[in-house]
Amino acid sequence: MPLHGVTRLGYVHARVTNLDAAKAHYGQTLGLYPMHETEDRLYFKGWDEWDHHSVVLEAGGVGLVKLGYKVNDPADIDVIERNAQNFGVTIERMSSGDNLETGDGIRMITPSEHVIEIYHSMTRVGTEVGFHNPEVFPRHLVGVGAPRIEHALITADDVNLMDAFFHDVLGFYATERVVESLDDGAMMIGTWMAAGNNVHDIAVIKGPQGKLHHFAFHLADWSEIKRAGQLFAMDDVPIDVGPTQHGITRGETIYFFDPSGNRNEVFAGGYVAYPDRGTVNWTPEALGKGIFYIQRELNERFTTVLT
Repeated sequence: MPLHGVTRLGYVHARVTNLDAAKAHYGQTLGLYPMHETEDRLYFKGWDEWDHHSVVLEAGGVGLVKLGYKVNDPADIDVIERNAQNFGVTIERMSSGDNLETGDGIRMITPSEHVIEIYHSMTRVGTEVGFHNPEVFPRHLVGVGAPRIEHALITADDVNLMDAFFHDVLGFYATERVVESLDDGAMMIGTWMAAGNNVHDIAVIKGPQGKLHHFAFHLADWSEIKRAGQLFAMDDVPIDVGPTQHGITRGETIYFFDPSGNRNEVFAGGYVAYPDRGTVNWTPEALGKGIFYIQRELNERFTTVLT
């Protein structure tokens, strides 16, 4: 079990420039289920998610508003709050109803200037196949039919500090890192960290403070990745990289952009992570292989386009 009770990434809240275009991209191309709509926000969930929503899209620009992480028990919120106080980050309590269909919790400003919320309860609406003798997928999937969100990747000026923050405050552990050298205490270029058995629930790479690189949706396997790519071609979705495979995490992937320019990913595969497995370390000369194992090189857009 996670050290301090974080179960998983619960929601990604991002900004978009055009709600109608975002509604088509996330609802029709990715196949997320629309759950609620206001004048300036859209709420979606994947077909295999049981909480009310996992993606919130807010009108007014691009980039990340906040990430929400769900904990196992309400008492975990108090533990994480004490950890955050000891770490020295800015914290405030959030009340039930501050976020749609979501209970109370805490809100933190990370050392990288991102906003993270910790909560325990969200209105449970169930999956699209239910919990009694369910089918393996809904008969009438739309588009890609993404079942759930997967992870997010953000940028920070000090990756070592963010690695310490996610470990000391939230109880995450590093599955893989890119380090300047194999010497103890070497500076990190990137860290991939897990709360449970996902190969990663968050990744942080060196870059400007407060920026989003991408957020990802889970798919089952390589054949679904290929099918997603075919659908992206049909819908003229701008592709960044892929289909291909990562060396880091071993995940299979396509990176692409929503109509506002936020980078998305569909992600499959990877390995099952455990805290006692040990951390995989990559060094800079192998970074191309680590990020894109097959091509073994990075394109300029992948390393420079952030929102």
